[in-house]
Amino acid sequence: MDSIDTKRLYDSNGNDGAFSGCAVLFLGCSSPTHNLLSLYKDKQGKFSLFKVIKLTLIDSVGGLEGYEILKLHDADPFLGVELKFMAMPPCQRFLESYACGSLAQFLSQHASRLLTLLDGVVMETQLKAGMHTLDQSLQDVEMCLEHIRQSQPVRLRDDEVTQLEQQLQNSFGPPSQPPQELPRNCFLFQKRVFDDRPLTSADQQRFAAHVGRDWKRVGRALQKNCRALKGPAIDNLAYEYEREGLYEQAYQLLGRFIQSEGRSAKLSRLISALEETKLTSMAEIMLGIQPRD
Repeated sequence: MDSIDTKRLYDSNGNDGAFSGCAVLFLGCSSPTHNLLSLYKDKQGKFSLFKVIKLTLIDSVGGLEGYEILKLHDADPFLGVELKFMAMPPCQRFLESYACGSLAQFLSQHASRLLTLLDGVVMETQLKAGMHTLDQSLQDVEMCLEHIRQSQPVRLRDDEVTQLEQQLQNSFGPPSQPPQELPRNCFLFQKRVFDDRPLTSADQQRFAAHVGRDWKRVGRALQKNCRALKGPAIDNLAYEYEREGLYEQAYQLLGRFIQSEGRSAKLSRLISALEETKLTSMAEIMLGIQPRD
């Protein structure tokens, strides 16, 4: 496929926040004994078919972000799936997957498993944006993106799709329980409640003694909400205390955090940073949790 000149697809700030557009994916089946429209009109069949479509899109786009299904409709002999894209990268991944045949392969795999189709049944697809049939210009991805961009949604998500999305979410497991209400000045770690408090010099020493080379990773996590650690501050600390070694670098990092944040430099913020950087054992050390046998 052609390389994409993304400059004109991005706004003046260098992001694709302004990108949005619609495309309609038409789905059919080569076998006369397997009619997707009949499944769509059946209550249970409709849910199974929606699940196939949803899983296919997740596989094709690489996740759930940046797009949504607006409506399913009868487009005899096809089933029409109206899609809205809210960002350019997922739209591009969708087009690339469609163009190379991956989307059709994902669709056949999920349909064979969930709709009990016979082996050898071929799923048929067609893609349109407005009046343009994109199958005829898939080699020019930029043109396809522009056609999708120019095709703006004329409706909100259909109530039927909202209900199917909720039904699908419920099918993956029981509804999530409401978060545990914590006492004031407490935080949760590994489903246990701990008292929160300002960090002390003892915490500073314990952190420096055990974190080792990971001190910079923790610093990157802390800097998101600490002005004193933003920009080159962490690299400057590494350079300034290089001769003193890892202990002093880590000690100075947490000291800078405590000095800058004052009483807001809480234990919970450090534990959160350790969790974010996957340093669970280090968090257990800071909380005095005995290692498991």
